[in-house]
Amino acid sequence: MVTTEIKKHPWHMVEPSPWPFTGTVAGLLLAIGGVWFMHEGQPWVLLAGFAVLFATFFGWWRDVVREAERDHAHTPPVQHGLRMGMVLFIASEVMFFFAFFWAYFNASIPALSFAASPTWPPEGVVPLETWELPFLNTLILLTSGATVTYAHHAILAGERAKAFHGTLLTAVLGFLFLGFQAYEYGHAAFGIEDGIYSSTFYLATGFHGFHVFVGACFLAVCALRIRSGHFTPTQHVGFEAAAWYWHFVDVVWLFLFTCVYWWGSYGFKG
Repeated sequence: MVTTEIKKHPWHMVEPSPWPFTGTVAGLLLAIGGVWFMHEGQPWVLLAGFAVLFATFFGWWRDVVREAERDHAHTPPVQHGLRMGMVLFIASEVMFFFAFFWAYFNASIPALSFAASPTWPPEGVVPLETWELPFLNTLILLTSGATVTYAHHAILAGERAKAFHGTLLTAVLGFLFLGFQAYEYGHAAFGIEDGIYSSTFYLATGFHGFHVFVGACFLAVCALRIRSGHFTPTQHVGFEAAAWYWHFVDVVWLFLFTCVYWWGSYGFKG
C-alpha cells in the first residue's frame, strides 16, 4: 500500500547526515598531517585530510542543493533560519581570529603584557616587504569583494550570465590570492618555529588563507548553481551566505595587512 505523507508545516526536518562526522575526521587529519608535515614528515596524512575534506564538501553541498531544488525545502522560514545560522557562524569566526590578534598584540605591545618583546619585530626577524606581494594580495581581495557584489546585483536583476561571470571571477581571484600567498611563504626569511613573531604570523595568515580556500570553493559551487539556474532574484540564500562569508574574509585580511604586515614591520631596522 502506498502512503503519502503530507507536510503540514513550513520547516525542514533534516535527515541524518554523515557529513558533520566526515568533516570532523577531515579536520583531525589536516591538523595531525599539517603538524607532521611542518616537522619534515611525510605529506600523506595531510593529503588524506584534504581528500576527506573535498569529499565532505561535495557530499554536503550536493545534499543542500537537493534539499533546495528537488525537495523545495528552503521555504521563507527556512531561509531565515539559514541566514541567522550564517550570521552566528561568522560571529564565531570573528572570535576565532580575535584570539590570534590578541596573541599578536600581547607579544608585541609592552603596555599590554610584561612578556611582550621590547622591539617589534624582534631582533633577527626580517619581515616581508609590505608594499610588494602583501599589497598585491590586498588589491586582489578588494577587487574580489567588488566582483562578488557585482554578481549579487546581477542575480537581483535576473541577469544570469553576468552573475555567473562575476562569481566565477571572484573564485579565480581567491585562488590567485592563495597562489601568491604560497609563493610568499616559500620565500619568507623566517619559519614558523623562529619565535613568537613568526608563530603568530603563520597561524593568523595561514588560517586566513584556509578561509579563502573554503570561500573560493563555496563561490565556485555557487557559479555552477547560477549556470544551472538555481538562483532567482527572490531566492538565492546560498549565494548570500557565500557573499557574506567572502566579505568577512576580506575584512579580516584588511586587519592582517594593517596590523601584521604594515605595523608589524614598521620598526624593522634593515
